[in-house]
Amino acid sequence: MTEGIKPFTFDTPGSMHLEWGSARRLGELLASRFEQRNLLIVTDKFLHENGLLDPAKESLKAQGFTVSVFDDVVADPPEAVLMQCVDRAKSAGADIVLGLGGGSSMDVAKLVAVMLKSEQPLSELYGIGNVKGERAPLIQVPTTSGTGSEVTNITILTTGETTKMGVVAQQLYADLVLLDAELTVGLPAGATAATGIDAMVHAIESYTSAHKKNPLSDALAKEALTLLTNNLITACTDGSNRAAREAMLLGSNLAGQAFSNSPVAAVHALAYPLGGHYHLPHGLTNALMLGPVLRFNMAEAAPLYAELADHLLGKSDADVATRSAAFVEHMQDLMNRSGAPQRLRDVEVTEESLPTLAKDAMLQTRLLQNNPVEVTEADALALYKEAF
Repeated sequence: MTEGIKPFTFDTPGSMHLEWGSARRLGELLASRFEQRNLLIVTDKFLHENGLLDPAKESLKAQGFTVSVFDDVVADPPEAVLMQCVDRAKSAGADIVLGLGGGSSMDVAKLVAVMLKSEQPLSELYGIGNVKGERAPLIQVPTTSGTGSEVTNITILTTGETTKMGVVAQQLYADLVLLDAELTVGLPAGATAATGIDAMVHAIESYTSAHKKNPLSDALAKEALTLLTNNLITACTDGSNRAAREAMLLGSNLAGQAFSNSPVAAVHALAYPLGGHYHLPHGLTNALMLGPVLRFNMAEAAPLYAELADHLLGKSDADVATRSAAFVEHMQDLMNRSGAPQRLRDVEVTEESLPTLAKDAMLQTRLLQNNPVEVTEADALALYKEAF
C-alpha cells in the first residue's frame, strides 16, 4: 500500500481582502462585518504624523466608529509599550483593535486584543498555546511587504536589554486582513529591500522546515517566491509601480501564511541576536544572514533548493547540486541588486561581538529545531564570521 499525505493542520486569519486604495473606505469594510464601534488603532508616530492614517480615520468616523489612536509603538517593542497600549485601549473603552503599520504595530495589536478580554498577566502568555479564552475583534493592515505579521499567530516582545520572548496562540490570528498596497508606496528603497528579503526568507525557510512542512505551505511558499523575486528590484527602483507593490504585498502575505504553519529556522535564529544587541531592523538582519545559512544548509536542503530553482529559473537537466547552487546564487544576486547592506561590518557590527551573538543564537531553540541541518554554537560563530 502506498503512503498517503502526511497529516497536517493549516491555520490562517478568518478573512482577507486585497484592493488598491481600500484603506480609504475602511469604515465601510468594517461596518458590514463588525458590531463593535469603539476602535483603537495601534501604529507608530511616523505613520500617524505623516497623515497615512487620515483617510482611514475619516472613513471610520463616517461609518459611526469612535476612533482612538496609540502611536507609541517602536521597533522591537518592549513589554512596557504593550502595557501602555493596553492601558490606552481600556481607558478609551475600546472594543475592537486595528493594527496598522509594520510587524511591530501588528504584533502589539494582537496582544492588546487578547488583554482587553483576558485577566491573564503577560508573563503567563509567553510560550506556545498559553492564551486562554477569547479576544476582542482584530483587524490587521500592513504598510510594509515583509513581516507577514498580519497573517501569523505570533507576537515577539523585547523582554530585556538584548532578549526577546514570543507568544504563539490561535487567538492571535486576525479576523480580517486588509491588503492595500497603496499604503506601501512611500516605503524607502532600503526598507523595501530589507522587508522584501525578509519575506523571501520566510518562504524559503518554510519550504525547507524540518517540522510541519506540508503541501499547502509549500504551494504558498513557492508562489510567494515567484511574486517576490520577480518584483523586488522593480519595487526598490520604482517605488510607485502599482503592479510591483501589489505583488510584493501579496507575496509577503503568502509567505507569512506559509511560515505560520511550517515555521522558520536558522536564518531567524541568527538574526534575532543582531536585532537584540544592535537594534537593527528585523528584515535587515535576516537579509544579512540569508546567504551564509543557505550555503550551510545545502548539505541537507539541496534537493529542496533544486526544486525551488526549477520553479523560479525553469526546469533543468542539471544535477541536484548544480540546481541547488543556482538557486542560492539567484537569491544572493537579488540581494546584491536590491541595494541592501551585504556584510555585518557594513551595519557596524563588531567582530569582537560575534562569539556573544553565537552564544545568544543557541537560545533560539524554538527556531533552530526547524532547521534542516543541526546548528552548533561553533557553526553559528562560523556563520557570523562568514557574514561579517
